[in-house]
Amino acid sequence: MHRRMFLTGLAGLAGAGLIAGPAAAALKLVDYSPEKLQALRAAGEPVLLDFYASWCTTCRAQERVIESLMDGGAYGTVTVMRVDWDTYQTSQLVKDMNIPRRSTLVLLKGDKELGRVVAQTSEASIKGLLDKAG
Repeated sequence: MHRRMFLTGLAGLAGAGLIAGPAAAALKLVDYSPEKLQALRAAGEPVLLDFYASWCTTCRAQERVIESLMDGGAYGTVTVMRVDWDTYQTSQLVKDMNIPRRSTLVLLKGDKELGRVVAQTSEASIKGLLDKAG
């Protein structure tokens, strides 16, 4: 089974309260929908929007770093929301947020953008962004 599918399954089970422990607490991963994003923003929860494409090597490198950082549990309050670039590259979300390309990570909390990283794969860059979630 592909690691992303496995982690998505774990996140779903954890969200439903069906599993607990480090794997459940480490990563809150959801696929983008306007309704899900609006609900998280309305609740004031930190959300890392990950504009990715399955064929993008930079996106895969970012994914590995995000998983590594999230597995440590330090960012348990952050939900990682994957926005499929092939599906949403011409969407209103991309236009409104002025997203330049795939492999863009944007950290939001409520109606405020806390920061973004574009096409960077270093752990320090991504950790610095996640640290802004407070």
